[in-house]
Amino acid sequence: MNSDKKQSRYQRLYKQISDLIKESSNNPISNMSTIAAILHHKIEYFFWTGFYLLQDGKLQAGPYQGSLACINLAKDKGVCWAAINQKKTIVVPNVHEFPNHIACDSRSLSEIVIPIKNSSNEIIGVMDVDSSTVNSFDEIDAQWLEKIADLIYFD
Repeated sequence: MNSDKKQSRYQRLYKQISDLIKESSNNPISNMSTIAAILHHKIEYFFWTGFYLLQDGKLQAGPYQGSLACINLAKDKGVCWAAINQKKTIVVPNVHEFPNHIACDSRSLSEIVIPIKNSSNEIIGVMDVDSSTVNSFDEIDAQWLEKIADLIYFD
């Protein structure tokens, strides 16, 4: 997908998600479910789309769309923990080149992970998106997914 088409698609999806959430939800889990479902079914290179949430020091599967998720992600391993520990979005062009990558599904080849913050600006988990092709994610994905993630806890 070229950059202009990708920007345009994300603009439309952002508006759709924002309208749905702001009109009918005050529940962050419902918001995550809505976000995962819309993104997963509207962006063709999204193979697994969902959230992992911090719970008692563990990073555990939250709302998602796609193949079966790992329920718990080993502490301080993989892309999700890297995003939490570094407090930033991480784009991985080829997961086989990422140290300590956690393979919940061997068909996943590239990944983007966005830290999720609650209304107190504390990291409470991550949005995780996998693709079955290498080099699927870029700065456009990062910019828009960060913006969409901010809708989970809107003021």
